[in-house]
Amino acid sequence: MRILSGIQPSGKLHIGNYFGMMRPALELAQKGEAFYFIADYHALTSITNPDELRANVLDVALDFLACGLDPAKTVFYRQSDVPAVAELAWILDCVTPMPMLENAVSYKDKLAAGLKPNAGLFTYPVLQAADILIVQGEKVPVGKDQKQHLEISRDIASAFNRTFGETFVIPEAYIRPEVATLPGTDGRKMSKSYGNIIEIFGDEKATKKSVMGIVTDSQPVEAPKQKLDENIPLHLLKLVAADKAKEVEAKLAAGGYGYGEAKKELLAALTDHFTPYRKKREELAKNLDYVNDVLRKGAERANAVAGDTMAKVRKAVGLK
Repeated sequence: MRILSGIQPSGKLHIGNYFGMMRPALELAQKGEAFYFIADYHALTSITNPDELRANVLDVALDFLACGLDPAKTVFYRQSDVPAVAELAWILDCVTPMPMLENAVSYKDKLAAGLKPNAGLFTYPVLQAADILIVQGEKVPVGKDQKQHLEISRDIASAFNRTFGETFVIPEAYIRPEVATLPGTDGRKMSKSYGNIIEIFGDEKATKKSVMGIVTDSQPVEAPKQKLDENIPLHLLKLVAADKAKEVEAKLAAGGYGYGEAKKELLAALTDHFTPYRKKREELAKNLDYVNDVLRKGAERANAVAGDTMAKVRKAVGLK
């Protein structure tokens, strides 16, 4: 089973990225041949500062390696180090119906959020399809809210196969757990664009400020707490320390225990969970030659597969 997943280097990674994408991806990598990439082409739709983009790419590489990615078992690479992705995206553009892209939920959402509607944003799903199809990905981890992204890739692959003959494996979704929609500190989906994140490797003061600033209701300390299924600190604590979460939930339900104490327990649990990864990241940051070598070797392996795919594609469409 060949698995394909990517993450956009649009800023500091947060615990929503970790529990929603990184940890499930690292676990899934043990079940097949994993191709995981840093989507720097995709980031160009929103980042125009080259220094920022380069720094973000390095941060993502450090974060993944620190959190347990094994380059011996995973093909880990920069998207732009596999230039055939861009070539394939253009060829796929030529079999992709315009209405399919106009109806993409992600495109509509980004326009509603005020993003400038450039052509890259419009054809984003085609580049996503190229990412998957260039390595003949069979399983693609997605959250339920992202399933349409893969449906578009499947439709594009099917359209190409109908037009030019069987060339691509039709990818299937691997639905990630619902932690993909982790709540942020303000109750909305955790997202860098909302400014409601808790960074994986943020400094101690910033992390404490984020955690202690989580929005809760106004029930007094002495009152038994209601609607605990909607309580953000408790929800996050269940992901990091399930046993501690049960204890905190019982105290909140009994009364005489405040949200501030629950937030302190969450902060302690997050610190305990990520401290080993933080130490590993600090070691990796002192050895960037190793990190760059991992990406280089990953690109070599990805390019070998991409070359085979493009040979089939070029022959199918009539290119030399």
